[in-house]
Amino acid sequence: MAQKRDYYEVLGVSRDASSEEIKKAFRKLAFQYHPDRNRDDGAEAKFKEVNEAYEVLSDADKRAAYDRFGHAGADNLFGRGFEGFDFGGFGDIFEAFFGGTSTTTRQAPRHGNDLRYNITLSFEEAALGCEKEIEIKRTEICSTCSGTGSRAGTQPNKCPSCDGTGQVRRVQRSLFGQFIQSAVCSECRGEGVIITDPCHDCKGSGFQKQKRRIAVTVPAGVDDGNGIKLRGEGDAGSRRGSPGNLYVMISVEKHRYFVRDGDDIIYDLPVNFAEAALGTEVEVPTLYGKSKLKVPAGSQNDKIFRLKDKGITHLHGSGRGDQLVRLQVITPESLNKEQRKLFEELARSLGPTRRIDADS
Repeated sequence: MAQKRDYYEVLGVSRDASSEEIKKAFRKLAFQYHPDRNRDDGAEAKFKEVNEAYEVLSDADKRAAYDRFGHAGADNLFGRGFEGFDFGGFGDIFEAFFGGTSTTTRQAPRHGNDLRYNITLSFEEAALGCEKEIEIKRTEICSTCSGTGSRAGTQPNKCPSCDGTGQVRRVQRSLFGQFIQSAVCSECRGEGVIITDPCHDCKGSGFQKQKRRIAVTVPAGVDDGNGIKLRGEGDAGSRRGSPGNLYVMISVEKHRYFVRDGDDIIYDLPVNFAEAALGTEVEVPTLYGKSKLKVPAGSQNDKIFRLKDKGITHLHGSGRGDQLVRLQVITPESLNKEQRKLFEELARSLGPTRRIDADS
């Protein structure tokens, strides 16, 4: 049989510790090792050891006998210690320390489940905003029984096991006195009532699945991955809890020639050599119709022109981004005889392009 540790060592106090110091040390260790709170191997054994030490050191007569004769003296006063001790819930030991009884109310209202709906928008719809109608399937309170779960004209019966409280109380006795522990009633599952004549439409659950069409206002400027929160449009809550929310998650289709860059829009404008060299005036598409753009003579490839306020509306502010028109000078892939002759004459006229010699 393993030798018992010194009781003062178990509680971590000195041999001249006051009764208040012993009590304080016991509370701390009892909370730390109580089996309902600490599931580690050995926690229950340590808890028993702490309780045994406190039982001796908190009693003046037992402490005096222990100080004089050790464990043998203490055992003679109170027998075999804590063998067979029945550990109740963590609430029980708490009440033993601080007084009163453990009380628990009926199960609290439960918030309804949140729902998610994925929606795909065109580039224009996301940039300019739109109205969409979606169809969802959600849990709602049964309209036939108004959520009671009982057939119309009848009422649920009070649960006889818990007397309508939703809780059952169990009394335990220990060395610390009487403990009272509350738990959810297993017969009514915490509802406090039992349905004897269930509603035919919801089968006594008080809820039904329903399809609903919901209007969604999409603000201008949303982007791929953004979400819209519709408060209270999710599943119904239980026990008078509030309904959940509906989250509409957005995906945006790619545009055939616009590219989004934040709140700006990039548009590549193709021009030929002559237009770039001589300059030209063209119409470019925007989200708000066509706009005229003047391309100065001698414009180079990748030159960027800015069309102010022709971009996307700022989602969390006022104003818009810009449209950036990027010049793309197109090299012809094939030439007819006349075009080739003209290019050859132009090449002779311009002369060779000065290049940096790699060896210089």
